[in-house]
Amino acid sequence: MNTVLRAQGLGKKYKQRWALRNCDLDVPVGRVVGLVGPNGAGKSTLLKLASGMLTPTAGTIEVCGGRPAAGAEQLAKVGFVAQDTPVYTALSVADHLDFGRRLNPNWDDVVARDRIRRLGLDPEQKAGRLSGGQRAQLALTLGIAKRPELLILDEPVAALDPLARREFMQDLMEAVAEHELSVVLSSHLVSDVERTCDYVIVLVDSRVQVAGDIDDLVARHHRLTGPRRDPDGLPAGRHVITASHTDRQTTLLVRTDTPVHDPFWTVGPLGLEDIVLAYMTRPADAVRDTRPALEVLR
Repeated sequence: MNTVLRAQGLGKKYKQRWALRNCDLDVPVGRVVGLVGPNGAGKSTLLKLASGMLTPTAGTIEVCGGRPAAGAEQLAKVGFVAQDTPVYTALSVADHLDFGRRLNPNWDDVVARDRIRRLGLDPEQKAGRLSGGQRAQLALTLGIAKRPELLILDEPVAALDPLARREFMQDLMEAVAEHELSVVLSSHLVSDVERTCDYVIVLVDSRVQVAGDIDDLVARHHRLTGPRRDPDGLPAGRHVITASHTDRQTTLLVRTDTPVHDPFWTVGPLGLEDIVLAYMTRPADAVRDTRPALEVLR
């Protein structure tokens, strides 16, 4: 698998606290990747390490074939849109485009100005007077017009209303199709990930719990319901992600490569949100067990 981002034993420590630790990750090239996980999982830290805004305390990270921020050529390969979609409030939209042109050797002024025109933004308008959705679109424009190999977006729509969020995500998908970008997008909104991404990574306590094509994930996970039963008795190859019991009934969420034809179980489908939440809410001892945390599904 060709990778646009690879981390091995990656960690970042702030004084005595590890924000990210022992993270192993391969992000495939040419994909729109959703990075999801609970608060404190290390998502923002990972993305800042990938963009070169932070340096690792431990381990290694490689992005677009090189060390993040290792010179102007490497910097030009990565675009980054932060959670607060930062813009300079005192500068106009046109000033931002001029700023981008001066800083980025691969800057595409035609793309930038065409997007501003299509979005209906006044080039003379100060960024501080734009709406939240307009500021997010301006930040996305700067990231796309840089013509990076990898575009990283850290919760870019977290503060937007539903309409602005949908417009932002639609514009992102159009840009991906037009410019053949690799994208890593972190989000708490699984619905946005499901609509926008074709690959998902679930990060919990700095560890990748599952990673793979969304269609494959959905096809290989099932909900099994039947009379109360010890899940340890399942056939080999069926991995229990979560289990719950009542006095008479057992419900399991399992991952398997083969169809479930056991008449003991009623088999039900799962959506991506069900799968993501199951990995995010596994008991602590399950998350930290001795089995490999990284289950790459291809």
